[in-house]
Amino acid sequence: MTEASRVWVLADPRAGTAAQALGMAERLGRPFHTLPLGWGALARLPLPWPSLAGLSAEARAGLAPPWPGLVFSAGRRAAPVARWLRRRGARTVHAMRPGFGAADFDLLVIGRHDAPRPAPNLFPILGACHRLSPSRLAAARAEWAGFASLPAPRVALLLGGAVRGEGLAPDLAAELARAAAGFGGSVLATTSRRSGAAAAGSVAAALAAVPHRLHGWGAAGANPYAGMLAWADAVVATGDSVSMLSEALATSAPLFIAETTEAPRHRALWRSLYDSGQARRLSPGVAFFPRAPLDEAGRVAAAIRARGWA
Repeated sequence: MTEASRVWVLADPRAGTAAQALGMAERLGRPFHTLPLGWGALARLPLPWPSLAGLSAEARAGLAPPWPGLVFSAGRRAAPVARWLRRRGARTVHAMRPGFGAADFDLLVIGRHDAPRPAPNLFPILGACHRLSPSRLAAARAEWAGFASLPAPRVALLLGGAVRGEGLAPDLAAELARAAAGFGGSVLATTSRRSGAAAAGSVAAALAAVPHRLHGWGAAGANPYAGMLAWADAVVATGDSVSMLSEALATSAPLFIAETTEAPRHRALWRSLYDSGQARRLSPGVAFFPRAPLDEAGRVAAAIRARGWA
């Protein structure tokens, strides 16, 4: 068995879910093997037992001994697969609610906003784990050193949109762009897959007279998202993405949340960040505030090392 084969990451096809498992594994600092997961028809069911039944035939064929000693996973669909590997001797570290079998994991990493029940294996965190580690931020700052020419404070504007809907309302996108510009300095703006072209256009118009850089979703060239965060003196973000808010917290920049959704889960996340001093609501007259970078994936990795699992 090679060193990399001792640690497996079960990578869900959804990038945001996979990033939680990958982020924890990367912060461990050990070689690992990434196992891409593909889902069959049974994956839609809440399988209550350790099983590979939800996997596609191709993904199932990728599982073969020697079995790993440590498995990282995330999301309900990956949970039965991780539990199946635990039956073969692996330690299991799982992010997000697993559905069934919560006690069947060695470490269960769940955001405080999901109000997890106390348990011996529970490891509560703020927000979600992700891949934007301190080293990746440092590399992004060097890669996007050109942002240094923009006047400070540099305000990163991160725009999402409705999970199911017509994108971010153009009027709201323009309002948020003006709010970011209101801090003075310059704006580093980026839209996401859910924002829509109309929102990007309205941001461009609102920032026309302001020093800025705007990256629209799908634009040609390298994506400057990590560089924008690495250079940000403050971050303004729509509150509709757990991943985006959690990644913003990897910086030392103050985070201002635009409360753009009524979803109870997202509102619970905002409250957990406000209560912990990690973020503030975007509102007229709000001021910069000090905060330290949040590295929850690093904290998970430290707990794994302390337990002697890696």
